[in-house]
Amino acid sequence: MLPLGRRAHVGQSLRSRAQTRTVSPMKLTLHYYGDPILREPAQPVDTIDEAIRELAQAMIRTMHQESGIGLAAQQIGRNTAICVIDLLPEMDVDDDDQRLHPDIAMPWVLINPKIVTTDATAWVREEGCLSFPQITANIQRPWTIELVYRDLDGAEHQRTVSGMLARVVQHEVDHLNGVLFIDRMSHVKKFALKGKLKRLREETRAQQEG
Repeated sequence: MLPLGRRAHVGQSLRSRAQTRTVSPMKLTLHYYGDPILREPAQPVDTIDEAIRELAQAMIRTMHQESGIGLAAQQIGRNTAICVIDLLPEMDVDDDDQRLHPDIAMPWVLINPKIVTTDATAWVREEGCLSFPQITANIQRPWTIELVYRDLDGAEHQRTVSGMLARVVQHEVDHLNGVLFIDRMSHVKKFALKGKLKRLREETRAQQEG
């Protein structure tokens, strides 16, 4: 997922933070709309081993290099149930600019995440996606969700999150389920983007065939 509204500031901050971390040498490339992998449901992770930890670190590096705030495995060509999130503190706030989740250390790695409940309160915000360059849309999502997941140590967690963090989690879990943010758009918006989506799909397929 891409941050919107503060793109330059957030992008610069994420790149700066990425340079200070030790990362895996694994090389990853983004996969774009039109690639069938984006529609494949992720397979659960049975064993959290060194290979999974290296994959998580490589995904974090790729997310930072692309100035994103979330990345799911299908977006780098894997159908593994893992996603990574890195939300800046100033984005993790409520309407009164109060921090919502100061206890969650970023970047956040979610293995086998599953949303178990959603709040009835919904809100709309513009979203972007690393797999859909230059395409954005207003998407309605629940304000609060409850999820279960495993961390890199294999520990199981059940957690309630709200606001922007909940939105990013929903966006990434959608990816793991083979659901794309264009599936959440209004029919009017999707029709308006029909030409752009067709061009992106054709470009992706041409690159794969070439």
